[in-house]
Amino acid sequence: MKKLLVLLTLCSVFQTAAQNSTELTKHYEAYYKEMRTQGDVNGIIGALTHLNILQPSKARKDTLAFVYMNSNQHLQALNTIGIEKNNTDSDLAVQVKAVSLKSLGQPQRAVEQFEILYERNKNPMLAYEIADLKIQLGDGSGASSYIEYGIANATDQMKHAFFERQQPYEVSLKAAFLHLKGLLIFNNDKTKIDESIAFMDQALAIAPNFNLASLSKQALESRKNETSTEEK
Repeated sequence: MKKLLVLLTLCSVFQTAAQNSTELTKHYEAYYKEMRTQGDVNGIIGALTHLNILQPSKARKDTLAFVYMNSNQHLQALNTIGIEKNNTDSDLAVQVKAVSLKSLGQPQRAVEQFEILYERNKNPMLAYEIADLKIQLGDGSGASSYIEYGIANATDQMKHAFFERQQPYEVSLKAAFLHLKGLLIFNNDKTKIDESIAFMDQALAIAPNFNLASLSKQALESRKNETSTEEK
């Protein structure tokens, strides 16, 4: 009889716990929906965190990481889904890893993630990210094919944002690729300053507001003048 009472008590406890869990899940699903309506990022993060505890879901975890990334909380995003290269990750998870690793100054790890995305969906926007990172890593030969692809396939509607000024700005993606090609030529052969400057001029002809290309051109011209002075 005592054993039966214990069993009934345990069944009652488990049933109550299940009901409470279901009610909590419904509550946070409604809360999540309301936070999205209000655009409350902290509320969305809180709701998704609770839902992941109540009903763990890879898709929901990827979404939480994406919300962290979009709010520039890159470390939290990576703590949520990890930094490992995994070809079975969703596109969303790979994007989060790529962007967050780049933002946290991890170009080698970031480029691996961008390459996965590029293999799944070849496009000039991703080609630029890979080429830019490879140049930073000193892999000029690896960057070259992505730059040529980008110059050939970037459309007039495609833009790339730059943040080296206090006020961010956008320029034509093709101009951005031409700037990268100019940098690559100089990095590969320091004597080809004029050729490198010519690509900066092409970039500026397309995007006169391209501040980074203007700065690169000034640096190249300064280097050219120094070299000329030394030769004299």
